[in-house]
Amino acid sequence: MSATERADAYRHRVRAESRAFLGALDDPRAAQASVLGELLAAGAAAAFGREHGLGPAQGVDDYRKAVPIRGHEEFGPWLERVHAGEKRVLTGEDPIAFFASSGTTGTEKAIPVTGGFLRRCFLPFYFAGFSRLVEHHPGLPDHDDAVLNLWQDPHSATGRTSGGRPHLGPSQLDYGKVGEDLAVGLGNRAPWSRLPERFADAGPWERTYLRLRLAAEHDVRGVIAVNPAIAAALPYQLGVWWPRLVQEIRDGTLGGAPFRAPDRERAATLERLAVRRGSLRPADVWPRLELLLTWNTYVARLYLPRTREEYGEHVRVRPAPIGSSEGPLAIPVDDRPAGGPLAVTSCFYEFIPAEEEITPDGPTLLPHELEEGREYHVILSHLGGLYRCAVRDIVKVIGFTGATPVVEYSCRMGLVSVAGERLRESHVLRAMADASAVAGASIRNLAYRARPAEDRPADGGGQGHEAAVAFDEAPSVRDLRAFSDALDIALARESPGYAAARRTEELAAPVVRPVPPESFLREWRRRVEAGERPPRVKDRVFQDDPGVWTRLTERDERPDTDPKRV
Repeated sequence: MSATERADAYRHRVRAESRAFLGALDDPRAAQASVLGELLAAGAAAAFGREHGLGPAQGVDDYRKAVPIRGHEEFGPWLERVHAGEKRVLTGEDPIAFFASSGTTGTEKAIPVTGGFLRRCFLPFYFAGFSRLVEHHPGLPDHDDAVLNLWQDPHSATGRTSGGRPHLGPSQLDYGKVGEDLAVGLGNRAPWSRLPERFADAGPWERTYLRLRLAAEHDVRGVIAVNPAIAAALPYQLGVWWPRLVQEIRDGTLGGAPFRAPDRERAATLERLAVRRGSLRPADVWPRLELLLTWNTYVARLYLPRTREEYGEHVRVRPAPIGSSEGPLAIPVDDRPAGGPLAVTSCFYEFIPAEEEITPDGPTLLPHELEEGREYHVILSHLGGLYRCAVRDIVKVIGFTGATPVVEYSCRMGLVSVAGERLRESHVLRAMADASAVAGASIRNLAYRARPAEDRPADGGGQGHEAAVAFDEAPSVRDLRAFSDALDIALARESPGYAAARRTEELAAPVVRPVPPESFLREWRRRVEAGERPPRVKDRVFQDDPGVWTRLTERDERPDTDPKRV
């Protein structure tokens, strides 16, 4: 298949999957009934289904009674049987791979991936999720080097389960090897997608440099980040790497070794731009950029407007499809700035109001029962072998398309509560946005926690919270007080429990600690240099790791440099 034929086939597949998805949105109950029937039939042919009495004729109520809600870690006994070689444990079809993700307990998740799950659940979601890109940027699929895909890296090193099956991130799956050549992904046939063999052992930080070094000599029009922390890190990385990158373009080297003909003119152009600005931006390297595809809620809602400026005034930020390692969640279909209709044709969904606890036998809501403006825990089931799995993510309903709820990612599951205030990350983020607007202080990133006992005032001033906030510009003492006061008021507005604890003085006002804008980027760099793949290094509001807090709040005036500079 030629490049032109492949681009045409890709656009056709994306549009076909999008039409099929849009056709289901007026009747989500029917779509969900079909998904449930299919997964129950698959489960009935497996050990899990027999142990729970599953059958294809069951309805929602029977399914709820038969299977308790579980966290991923509670599927361990069945997964161990799969890893040991037992057949037909979770579904009638054995997994071909396992998606990895760090769990809340710190152990690696292993989400089963079957061929049926890919064909029926994941790939329709995956293709339909790029429909807005194809509609508004139809020329991007025509050229292999038009897209810089920083999310997917199917040629990076992957792990294995104890049973020998691939254990990898969704962004690492090589779809060409499972017979889905069109799903290889935009940008994954670019000259930088497969690095020379001598870099096989390079870590993710160096791999990113090498890919950017090659992409810097091409006319990139779109950047796929998906994880917004990647989008925020790219300008920082170019700032760190530009001297090395310019030198290697001038010399025709890659990683210090001869690679191609020198391009002194291109090197000189980039060097002039970098010297003039003191750094190098994506807009400087690729002046015809038109697209940044990324999640744009959660913390990114605060920093993406400023980040977008680094990419160029004509760049459009479009929301990426929303999902997790456990499965698909939502697909953008219109010009809403964020979110998309629930992927009702891919998984079976149940919900629990975010203010309630998740219990094994607790009541759940179905998609058509959700209310606009409210937040919910997500309980997910799908054909790959997950049954009523609590995915630890919270979504917010922001509207409806047809009869299907439109959801956006709101926050991670978890609370900060020292006096009954029960703050969620979303409470803090909305309060931060309000305080930012009141005080006129733009925020780059933040972390939040209950103040440790050893840090409380010696006069017994009470327990409370603290926030490490990277402001765009260092605030004056007066401005910081205004921001802190506005934050306190906004938190009381968000959480009745917080307001009550402040009235009774059981809770002190939050302490806001300004930190340099580079602090969070340096922490991101530290993790990637230590070996974590960029798609996994995500923003996190609630952060109680003392080491992270120390690094975020310490004053480090040293410039960010590249130890491998040529």
